[in-house]
Amino acid sequence: MSLIEPGAHGQTAGPSRIVLGVTGGIAAYKSAILARLLIKAGHDVQVVPTESALNMVGKSTFAALSGNPVHTSVFDDPEGVEHVQVGDEADLLVIAPATANTIAKLAHGIGDNLLTATALVATCPVLIAPAMHTQMWNHPATRANIQTLKNRGVIVIEPAEGRLTGADSGVGRLPEPEQIAQTALGLLEKQDLEDKRFVISAGGTREPIDPVRFLGNRSTGRFGINLALQAAHRGAHVDLVACNIDGAMLPNHPRITVHPVGSASQLQEAMVYLADGAQVLIMTAAVADFRPATSGESKFKKDGHSTPDITLVENPDILKGLASDRSHGAFVVGFAAETGDENGSVLDYGRKKAKTKGADLLVVNKVGETAGFGDVDTAITILDGDGEIQTEGAGTKSQMAGIVLDSISLSLS
Repeated sequence: MSLIEPGAHGQTAGPSRIVLGVTGGIAAYKSAILARLLIKAGHDVQVVPTESALNMVGKSTFAALSGNPVHTSVFDDPEGVEHVQVGDEADLLVIAPATANTIAKLAHGIGDNLLTATALVATCPVLIAPAMHTQMWNHPATRANIQTLKNRGVIVIEPAEGRLTGADSGVGRLPEPEQIAQTALGLLEKQDLEDKRFVISAGGTREPIDPVRFLGNRSTGRFGINLALQAAHRGAHVDLVACNIDGAMLPNHPRITVHPVGSASQLQEAMVYLADGAQVLIMTAAVADFRPATSGESKFKKDGHSTPDITLVENPDILKGLASDRSHGAFVVGFAAETGDENGSVLDYGRKKAKTKGADLLVVNKVGETAGFGDVDTAITILDGDGEIQTEGAGTKSQMAGIVLDSISLSLS
C-alpha cells in the first residue's frame, strides 16, 4: 500500500518506498550517491542491482547505504516471491543508470532478473535515467525502445552530454545524482491533480480535399501527449482526444483514455461531448483554420489542362466556443502557436488571442519549420485572460508540460 496520502498540494505524509534499480553501466557508482540523497530526503530505499551492476559496485555498499538486504535473483527468496512483493509495495521505481540492454528488456517485457521482473509487476510510477555510449543511444533500436517506454508512461530523464569512457565524449552520460533525485522526489510529492478529470486535445486536424488528399499542419501531438502522461502521473484521469497522431506515440496508461479523431468538426464534437464533468480542458491540438467547402468523392486527376478549384471556408473556433460556454464549469487552457511577422511579435499575437479567446490561460509558443513541432525543445509563455504573463520557460516538451500543469494546479488551488 502506498504511503503517499494527498494533503495540501499532495505533499507526502510519511516515508515512501523507493526501489532503486542499478544496471551494469560504468556510471553505476553514481547510484550510491543517488541512494544516499533519497534516504536523506526521508524515504526507504530498496536497491535492486543486476548481476552486471555488482561488477561496478559491491552488494555490501548498497546494503550498508540503504539498510536493506540486497538481492539480484528471483531465486534468492523463492518462497517470498520477492519481485512481486517489492514491485507491489513500491511507491516509485527508479532505474539509474539504465543500460541499453535493460531498456530493451523493459520495452519487450523480458523479466530475466530480479530488477526486470520487479518492473513487470510494478504499478507505481517508473523513472529511468539512461546511460550508454553515444552510438548506442542514437541506435534506432534504442530510440524505438525509449519511445515504447514513454508511450507506456515511463518517465525518461534524457542523458547528458559530456565525458564518457576512455577519451570518448558525447550524449549518453548519466545525469548527476542531484538531478535524478530532484525528479524522483517531485514525482512522489506531486499528486496535486488526484481525481481531477482532464480533457486534452493533441495533434493536428486534417481537412479532406478528396479521399486521398487533405489540408493539414505539422503538429505531431508530442506536447499534448506529455501533458496527458504527466497529468495522469499526478493523479488525474485524462481523456486524450488524439488528432491524427502516430499510433506508436499514443500513451498506454491506466488513467488515460484515447479518443481518435480526424477533422476539426470531429474534434469539436468530441471536446464538447467530453467537457461535461471535466475540471480542466486543454486545447493543444493544432486546428486547421480553413477547410474545403466540399470534398471530392473520388481522387482528383491531373489532366494537364486545369487544376481543381478549391473553395475554403472557416472552421469553427473550438477554443473560443469552449471558453464562452461555461456550462461545463471547467478551467479552460488554450495554446497559441505563432510565428510573428513585421506587424508583431509572437508575444504580441499571443496577447491579442488571450484577450479574444476567453480562455483562463493561454500557452504561447513560437513555431516554424525548425521550431515548435516534433521532438525539439520549445519556449513557452503562459498568459492569463488579460494577456498578462504568468510564467515563462524553455526546454523539452516534457519540462514545459510540467510548467503548464503547475500553473493549472496553482489556479485550481
